[in-house]
Amino acid sequence: MGAGAKKTPPFWAGMKFFNVYGPNEYHKGRMASVIFHAYNQIKDKGFVKLFRSHNPNYKDGEQIRDFIYVKDVVQICVWLMEHQPANGLYNTGTGQARTFNDLVRAIFNTLKLSPNIQYIDTPLDIRDKYQYFTEADMDKLHKAGYSQPLFSLEAGVSEYVSEYLETGKYY
Repeated sequence: MGAGAKKTPPFWAGMKFFNVYGPNEYHKGRMASVIFHAYNQIKDKGFVKLFRSHNPNYKDGEQIRDFIYVKDVVQICVWLMEHQPANGLYNTGTGQARTFNDLVRAIFNTLKLSPNIQYIDTPLDIRDKYQYFTEADMDKLHKAGYSQPLFSLEAGVSEYVSEYLETGKYY
């Protein structure tokens, strides 16, 4: 290569992670997933606190996020490494956003408890910036050939809660 030429890797992929949850979040403190925090609230207090909606288009707890299980994230990373589609940025989510109510109901169901959800005001300092809907557009990854099935929210939460949080297991 001549002077000033830049070397680039033969393949690269950047990934935009949507709301990832799963084992080994213990060290993340307040940045751990909603599932981790909700599970601990249920175990400590018997209920979960969720933000009340301050948007007339959404009911309390009906704010929507694209939650993806960490095992699916790893599967996507490995697929990108092995198949090396076009270089670029890839969204990493499920493409199917779900509500916070759905999420915490899945935790209560896994624990065989009746849902007990309390809604609290969204703090004023974040209320104006709060996102009510996020969902990964997965078209680019699918067009690149990725077609592996992903965990449903209920299946991912059930495995995470029953096999990791309930047992205190690390992997």
